[in-house]
Amino acid sequence: MNKKEVLEIRKQFTPENCAITRICGCYVDHEKEKKTELKKAFLSLPEEEAFKYFDIFRHTLSGTIGKNLINMEFPLDQELPGGTQEFLLKLRDSKLEDDLLIEEFYDKIIENYVYAENYYIILIHAVYDVPGKASDGMEMFDASDTVYEHIMCSLCPVNLTKAGLTYNAETNNIEDRIRDWIVEAPMKGFLFPAFQDRASDVHNILYYSKKPEDLQPELIANVLGSTIPLTAKDQKTSFQAIVSDTLGEECDYEVIRNIHDNLNEMIEESKEAPEPLELAKPDVKRLLQKSGVSPERMEVFDKEFEEIAGEKSTFMASNIASVKTFQIETPDVIVKVNPERSDLVETREIDGRRCLVIAIDNHLEVNGIEVF
Repeated sequence: MNKKEVLEIRKQFTPENCAITRICGCYVDHEKEKKTELKKAFLSLPEEEAFKYFDIFRHTLSGTIGKNLINMEFPLDQELPGGTQEFLLKLRDSKLEDDLLIEEFYDKIIENYVYAENYYIILIHAVYDVPGKASDGMEMFDASDTVYEHIMCSLCPVNLTKAGLTYNAETNNIEDRIRDWIVEAPMKGFLFPAFQDRASDVHNILYYSKKPEDLQPELIANVLGSTIPLTAKDQKTSFQAIVSDTLGEECDYEVIRNIHDNLNEMIEESKEAPEPLELAKPDVKRLLQKSGVSPERMEVFDKEFEEIAGEKSTFMASNIASVKTFQIETPDVIVKVNPERSDLVETREIDGRRCLVIAIDNHLEVNGIEVF
């Protein structure tokens, strides 16, 4: 799913556009015990309560694609009878009215979700009549030709409010605050099937993680059955290792600066594209060649890429590029440069020592004081 498709589904989580038919919930305590459950038609909820759920659902489809929102594909073995895809399809097609299926789903979450405190499992079923589009791109709400039926799960921590004092209007006193258990914004979640090309894609699932570095591999593998992707941090670390090992002793400042500049240029050129920029092995290879890596060093690229990342791995450009920073470090000095002006810095040998040279224009400050 791309950003535009995610936003289209997020827009359904309002009173005016609500397509949710049913909601189920299970409150789980820190000992992994089910304490209470909810099963009802969503439209039967009180208005204020529904608003709070809408906020949770919008959070489950928030963040950056490739970091917080990750597109995952089912491996072929999970699309066979008995696979996780079949189970999720049964759950969707039941419209959340099969109690045994719902209990089985809760049990799978409880068994595989690593969380030491209390949390609330929320599961919804929705049916979205996808509006047709005219030739000028305008939506035609009376011309729906596609129905997107889906389920979405949100895993929300439940925590005690902070202790403190409060004003009691009835007694006109400052008193000890009563602490309540509050359902907070989701930490994990997923949407199934994915919404691709404005239609259902049962081969894919959209996964949400509030913390990009904590993807919960057990949850992905055992509940969703999807291939566990590299985290944003792992993608950056792997890319840096590929560059470093490919260049070897030729890993100098100029080449690294060229890679930085070329990568940011690629991101800028793709800014208006609906899909986020991803770099597969051939794309990384062209990037290094364009940045000045010698043909001799490129001979080891294929081997290094496969050993570090795997033949079919891809990197999200936003995860491996430093768009906002260009930083140079020595053991005693750290220099931060406007990423668009990396050309102001170069390396030179002066009096037999390798030095960093920074071009200065009209303005120079030291500890906030302008110097001349």
